[in-house]
Amino acid sequence: MLLALIFFVGGLVALTLGADRFVLSASRLSRVLGLSPILIGALVIGLGTSAPEMLVSGLAAWRGQIDLAVGNVIGSNTANLSLVLGSAALVATIVSHAKTILREGLLMLVAMVAASLMLWSLDLGRIEAAILVLSLFAAGYLLVRWARVDPEIVAARVAENTEDVRVGVEWAVGLSTLLLTLVGADLLVRGAIRMADELGITSAFVGLVIVSVGTSLPELATALAAARRGETDLVLGNLVGSNLFNTLAVLGLAGLVGPGVVSAEFKGAIIYMLVVAVVAGGFVVSGRRLQRWQGAVLLALFLGFVALSA
Repeated sequence: MLLALIFFVGGLVALTLGADRFVLSASRLSRVLGLSPILIGALVIGLGTSAPEMLVSGLAAWRGQIDLAVGNVIGSNTANLSLVLGSAALVATIVSHAKTILREGLLMLVAMVAASLMLWSLDLGRIEAAILVLSLFAAGYLLVRWARVDPEIVAARVAENTEDVRVGVEWAVGLSTLLLTLVGADLLVRGAIRMADELGITSAFVGLVIVSVGTSLPELATALAAARRGETDLVLGNLVGSNLFNTLAVLGLAGLVGPGVVSAEFKGAIIYMLVVAVVAGGFVVSGRRLQRWQGAVLLALFLGFVALSA
């Protein structure tokens, strides 16, 4: 058990530190290229902060732990829209200035519903997985197109001085921290599998709660930092992009490398995930702002998710 804890905690630390620095490098390089905040949030930071989920779920599925992989995706999506968004709303009122975030949110919900329907049969095959991965390219195209044609987004810029950014150094650091993230993901998966075996708990629960919260730490750290700086569009773009990537790329990768039958325990979790998505979306759409009391409701929903998954 001690070795399992060492693997799990060590992997979680390496995963969090590596992903955090990787996202910073990606964000700096994107700003040098003149990308908009929403595009940075949805594509660069959103996808970058989902790197832990992708690596953990991919390695878990490759090792034959499809339940851990699927549980990680469902749990991470739920945690992003309850724990992460709720925590950010407690720090500052989340205001959406850009019309595009509404379209992105709808795109995220459609992707989550489609993936949920695929998982409802409790069998994730390579055909379904390939459809998810291909859908990611279509979603990415729409995100880029919306960011380019919406003047409200193009006019916005995150206030950060990029004059001192050394492109070569950031590329080197980004690749190095990506490698650290990969090592951390491998250790985390090994530790999680050992913990499940020694404690006699299911891989589904480990993925839904323990691993998913751990892999959502980069999103949490990014969202809190953005909320403190008042960059609320970046918070929303980050979470929408992260959930899109989780649903399409992470789940798709898991199905490609390790297809198989998934646990029936996921049906309740799938419904809960969609309910949280609808509630969070409703809060954002109503008045285009998320206030502190609504953040508290989302945090309560996350605690309910943990209780129901136990």
